[in-house]
This record gives sequence, C-alpha cells and structure tokens, in this order.
Amino acid sequence: MRLKYYAYNLELTSTFTISHSSRKSTPAVLVELEHDGITGFGEASLPPYLGETVESVQTFLASLDMGSFDDPFLVEDILLGIDKKSKGNHAAKAAFDIAIHDLIGKCWGLPWYKIWGLDKKNIPDTSFTIGIDTVEKVKEKALLASGYKILKIKLGQANDKELVSAVREVSSVPIRVDVNEGWKDKYHAIDMIGWLTEQGVELIEQPLPRDQIDDIAWLREKSPVPILADESVRRLDDIKKVAGVYDGINIKLMKCTGMREAYKMIVLARAMGLKVMLGCMTETSCAISAAAQLSPLADWIDLDGSLLISNDPFTGASFSNGKIVPPDRPGIGCVRLA
Repeated sequence: MRLKYYAYNLELTSTFTISHSSRKSTPAVLVELEHDGITGFGEASLPPYLGETVESVQTFLASLDMGSFDDPFLVEDILLGIDKKSKGNHAAKAAFDIAIHDLIGKCWGLPWYKIWGLDKKNIPDTSFTIGIDTVEKVKEKALLASGYKILKIKLGQANDKELVSAVREVSSVPIRVDVNEGWKDKYHAIDMIGWLTEQGVELIEQPLPRDQIDDIAWLREKSPVPILADESVRRLDDIKKVAGVYDGINIKLMKCTGMREAYKMIVLARAMGLKVMLGCMTETSCAISAAAQLSPLADWIDLDGSLLISNDPFTGASFSNGKIVPPDRPGIGCVRLA
C-alpha cells in the first residue's frame, strides 16, 4: 500500500463559537491510501481541543512502515499495530482508519453500511448546529436551517437564555443543547435544564466539566431530559467510566480513532445501557460520509460538519428531509472533486 497525505484548511461559512473557543477555520490533513490501483480517502480534522496539529498528524503518518502492510484486508492487525504506536494521535489514526475502510469497501464493491448489514431506513434525523453568536445572527442561522427538523445550539455563556429564546422566535422544531463544559455549578445547571425543557429542549450534552463526576451524576438523577457525555468520552475504554453517570455518549471518529473503534463503542455502549449519539467536528464530506455508514445504529445523529464549511473538496453523503443519506457508492462513498 502507498500512503499520501497533505494539509488542507477548512474554511467555515461563519465564525464558529462554543463556550471556550472561537474559530473561522479548522486545519485538516487529507489522506490517500492506494493498493492495486484503488484509492481510499481519509481525513484528520483538527479542532484545537483535540490537541493535534497538521505537523503532529504528518509526523505520525510518516512514521508508519507501509512496507509491512502487504494485505489491506488484515484491517484488525493493521489498525491495532498503528494504534499501539502511541497513546494519542487519535485524529491521525482516524484518517488512516477511514482511508483503509474506504479502500476495502471499494475492493469489495460495497458501501460499509451494507457490509455491516445496516438499513438506511433506521437513520434518525440529523441536527443542524448553531454556534454561539449575537441574537440576530442566531435568528438568521435558525431561519437558514429551516430544512432541518432538529436544531443543536451551543451554550455555556451568560446569555444562554437569550440565544434559546431567539431561536424560539423563529423556529418551533426540537432543540438539542451542547454546553461544552460551559456551566460550572450543578445548581445553575439544573435550573437551566428545567427552563430549557420548557423551551422544547430534548437533551443536554456535557453540561459540566468532565472532572465534576459526582455533580454530573447528581444532575442526571434530577434532569427531565437525557444528559450526554461528549468531552468525557473519547475511546472505548472511557465508556465504563461514564456508565451510570450519563444517559448516553457522543461518539466522533476524530476522537475515537475511526470507524473500527466507533463500531465497537456502539456495541459496548448498548451492552451497558447507554444511548448513542453519532457526532462530528467541522469536517469534509469524506469523514462525514464515513460516519454516515454507522448512522443506522445511533439514537441521535449530529453529522452536519460538512455543511459548516465553504470549501469541501469532496462530495459524499447527502441530506434529504432532515436526514443524512449515506452514498450507495462502494467504501465510504465520497468522491474527490477536481
């Protein structure tokens, strides 16, 4: 197998602000993995909180001994060996994982949702994300997202109620809230959750900092809506730590090293009584199409990352009537644009 990779900067359609950061672009590394004339595509999207950079991803990928990978179908052995090279580099590993899954699916002539035996009819509606902004901008974004049946609002600052009220002035669809650890006090959090429930909010992601485990468990017991772990969960080993603390988890390919581990995380989460959201960063249609292959297994979908960028170099998963639709093309189904 031959591996190529190059830096690519994702330009956002508008400044994206969450409780602890703001950005106008997201650095990424795009990957091409070729074997016998067939090329698989992969991607590492690198928002600041992951702690990875273009340089760290390229250094990690350069360290891989591609000469030792003779047979791409030995995917378990290959990805396990790559994972053991370091404890971190999750997005870098995800880029390779996505590319080898794309390659294998193309060799077999099947999309991965069919290889896994999944039915596209079981895909839940996806949410459309609105970052923290001025009241007028939030209204404008909510109106532009009128084709989606669920909105996801980023909160965690002093004007949270203002922003939710602004959305409610122009939209009556269900709302999901992601606080990104922005609330610090459990009593403030439970008061906010009570008010948000009255506004039609159906779940809350990461309301408190991940290290406030006892407070989160207390909050979950009292909350009328599900509490989901996002920053608290990255990989498979984290699931046992959050069972009994949260109602569900948000799985993202960039956090968990890719499709292989995401599938295993869903299986384990189900076994431990946790619900599953399948989420994303700001990503191209490459990574979104990869995640979409798993979407029939999720309770909640938040796979709008490619809709938030203006320079997508791929075409892939589409959106119809509020749902993400995995391509029927082999592999992950994305196509590199000229």
